[in-house]
Amino acid sequence: MSARKVVLDMDSVLLEQLEALAIEAAVAAGRLIVGERPDVVAVAATKTSPTDVVTAMDTAAEDFLREVLRRERPHDALLGEERAISAGESGLTWVLDPIDGTVNYLYGIPQFGVSVAVVTGDPTTVGAWRPVAGAVAHPSASTVYHARAGAGAWRRGPDGRDERLTVSTASSLDAALVGTGFGYRADQRRAQAEILARVLPRVRDIRRMGSAALDLCLVASGRLDVFYEMGLNAWDIAAAWLVVTEAGGVLRGADGGPPAPGLTLAGPVGLVEELDRLVRAEMT
Repeated sequence: MSARKVVLDMDSVLLEQLEALAIEAAVAAGRLIVGERPDVVAVAATKTSPTDVVTAMDTAAEDFLREVLRRERPHDALLGEERAISAGESGLTWVLDPIDGTVNYLYGIPQFGVSVAVVTGDPTTVGAWRPVAGAVAHPSASTVYHARAGAGAWRRGPDGRDERLTVSTASSLDAALVGTGFGYRADQRRAQAEILARVLPRVRDIRRMGSAALDLCLVASGRLDVFYEMGLNAWDIAAAWLVVTEAGGVLRGADGGPPAPGLTLAGPVGLVEELDRLVRAEMT
């Protein structure tokens, strides 16, 4: 059975419960990473390069999320950025990014978030999964973006009220504010810089804020018109993917394919198609 078919067959009450749990877990983990942040954050480890850092709070926050979700949903699988996937029996997998924007967190820059999503299918295989509910907490702003399949996308502010989100109505790339991000390996950054140098003259401006999950939520809010990035993984996009699509946008990979580490784009369909052609022309 396809991931899309599972989504369509899911009970609306279950979807609402999953969304509520995603919100609860993301917000609680956000309180943890802000409230327990030391004055000086140390690098605990590196991954793909010396600039791809992990802090002790990354692993602590993921462990916290796993504990919350195991308690409430013991039969679901779990996939996080910092820990190996754990098996489940329900057909659902929670995909976690405990701190999206770790370098910002390291430097005390408040643009970082917590992403919690539940998906159908296999999130370790490109094109084999879809999110059904999720939340991205922006703890420094006391804000959480959230969505479930078929129920719209929302931003909950410090006052606890939900505001419905809609993607930009911009129709021309030359007037579009474009979000992007960069990888950690030197060769990857060199290629991304070459693409950026050619894209920048064709758009209104570029923003690089350091958290793909929050960038995608800004696309859903219409505060960024469109977004592209290479090197994103399932945990970077899982919750925000649903926020974007429930806000009326699309999130996809190159040439209309599924999002993949090679390229992820998001925004109104017309802008995404135009940006896709431009970016891939510069990649060849």
